[in-house]
Amino acid sequence: MTVLPEPRLRHVYRLEATLGEPLELGEVAGARRRIVPLTGGGFTGPDIRGSLLPGTSADWQLIRPDGTAIGDIRYTLQTRDGALLFVCARATRHGDPEVLARLARGENVDPAEYVFRSSAQIETAAPELEWLNKGVFISVGGRSSIGVTYDTYVVE
Repeated sequence: MTVLPEPRLRHVYRLEATLGEPLELGEVAGARRRIVPLTGGGFTGPDIRGSLLPGTSADWQLIRPDGTAIGDIRYTLQTRDGALLFVCARATRHGDPEVLARLARGENVDPAEYVFRSSAQIETAAPELEWLNKGVFISVGGRSSIGVTYDTYVVE
């Protein structure tokens, strides 16, 4: 059998985003639908940094009866050089029901107490960042009372 290389992770950026008031749509397909706007923030990494563009960024969530959140997260970043990055991620956040209830109340909860992970694709037209278009990315997330943080890695 052929031996395949083990994947490695390389940190690309940390995004710290502020959140707007969630828009509660109600019950759909056995879950609660809500849209959470990402209203601003910034990102920094070893090779890129910049800001999150408000008005083009949100998390379309489905909250299952057990409290698990499934996120369809789409946000636009702009580097300090003016390049635009479109990030599309699929996330899951789950944990002990008591911990999820604390998150739902807006409390600050240590990210080690729950699982918040996503897989993402990044698109850009910037020639110097072309490698982002070819990457497979994963993120580890954490939620606070005022925002969300994602550490994003490329799988090598």
